[in-house]
Amino acid sequence: MKLLIISYSQTGQLNELIENCTRGIDNVDIDRIEYQPQNDFPFPWTSDEFFDAMPESVLETKLELKPINYKHEKYDLIILGYQPWFLSPSIPTSSLLQEESFLARVKNTPVITIIGSRNMWINSQKSVSKRILEAGGEVVGNIPFIDTHNNYVSAFTILHWMLAGQKTKKWGIFPKPGVSSEDIEGAEVYAPIINKSIQEKDFSELQTEILKVGKISVGSGILFVETAGRRIFGIWSKLITRFGTSPKKRRFLIRLYKYYLVVALFFIAPIVVSIFRLLVLPFVYPLINKRKSYICSTKLT
Repeated sequence: MKLLIISYSQTGQLNELIENCTRGIDNVDIDRIEYQPQNDFPFPWTSDEFFDAMPESVLETKLELKPINYKHEKYDLIILGYQPWFLSPSIPTSSLLQEESFLARVKNTPVITIIGSRNMWINSQKSVSKRILEAGGEVVGNIPFIDTHNNYVSAFTILHWMLAGQKTKKWGIFPKPGVSSEDIEGAEVYAPIINKSIQEKDFSELQTEILKVGKISVGSGILFVETAGRRIFGIWSKLITRFGTSPKKRRFLIRLYKYYLVVALFFIAPIVVSIFRLLVLPFVYPLINKRKSYICSTKLT
C-alpha cells in the first residue's frame, strides 16, 4: 500500500499531531512530504503581517509553492494535515488544493484530514472537503485538534504565540497557546484506528471509530460565532482587496479590520452569544444537534 502524508506547518505543532496519529503504521510505503510556499510566510509574524493574510486566506487566493517531489503517481491513501487561517484553509493549504499535480493524486483516492486549529475549523473543513470532492477524491476521516481553553483566552494566547514565536505562557499566567501537550500526546489514540483501516483497506467505518474516541465535539456558541464570522470575514476581504489598491490604503484597511475584530470578538460576540443561548438555542436545540452530527461526519461540503 502506498500512503502519502503531506502537510505545511510553521510551528511544528501540526507535524507532531500527524506523527502521533500515524505512529506504528506498518507494511506501508509511506511518502512523507512537508511542502513550502515559494516565498514563505514569516514566523514569528508582526501584527500587520498576521492580519494582512486575512483577505487572501478567506478568498483562497493561490500562491506559488516550491516544487513537490512525489515518490509515486498514485497513492492508496492520502493523509492531509492543515490548519485554518481566519476561518478558512491556510493559504498554503488552499494553494496545494489548487495544484494540478496534487489534485491528480487525489482523484479516486481516500483522504484523511488532520487539523490543528485554535477552536474553529468547520468552515475550513467544508472548503477542503469540497475541493477534494471536486477533484474526484473522498474524505473518509477527519480529526480536528483544538485549543480547549475559553474562546477569548485562546484568541489572546494564539496572538502571543504568532507574534512572539514561542509557545509559552503570556506573562507567566495565561495557559500555553494552541493544542495542549496532553492532547498532542493523546493523538496516539487514533493511530491503531487508522492503521486498522489501512491494513484492511476499508475506510467505510473509519470516521465512526474516530468519533467513538469521544474527543471531537462542536460547541453551540462556537458554531454560531463561526457561521456569523465567515460572512463578516467575506465582506472585509472583498472590501480590502477592492479598495486597498496601494500599500498605504491596504495598510489602513487592514488596521481598521484589526481594530474591528478586537471589538467584535471581545465585546460584541459575548453579548450576541449570550442572547443566542438564552433566547434562540432552546427552540432550535434539536436542529443544532443534527447540524453538529453532520459537521463531525465526513459529508461536510
